[in-house]
Amino acid sequence: MSHTYRITVRDRATGKEYSLQVPSDRYILHSIEQQGQELPFSCRNGACTTCAVRVLSGEIYQPEAIGLSPALRQKGYALLCVSYAQSDLEVETQDEDEVYELQFGRYFARGKVKAGLPLDED
Repeated sequence: MSHTYRITVRDRATGKEYSLQVPSDRYILHSIEQQGQELPFSCRNGACTTCAVRVLSGEIYQPEAIGLSPALRQKGYALLCVSYAQSDLEVETQDEDEVYELQFGRYFARGKVKAGLPLDED
């Protein structure tokens, strides 16, 4: 059975905040777009971190968020393109590069490589 919840989005880039009603059986990003608000997104299938938010309060369900490590999920990060509201929510948009760095920073220093990778030579 579908419920409707209020989601409050704090947009860190613009400093704006807005609240919308979202159904519990639709992806949050899709519901927000249907109501004329724009949020950053890219892949729409939970594989990148463009639409990442930090959940400040409330419950979210995101079984398909393969682009987020369990550690980041435990810290309250969510991908709105594949997330369902399970209660009223308060979320804050994130800088994609920050999320990428949190997730992959210890493996890759994106854009900071000064020389190419060594190639095997015959």
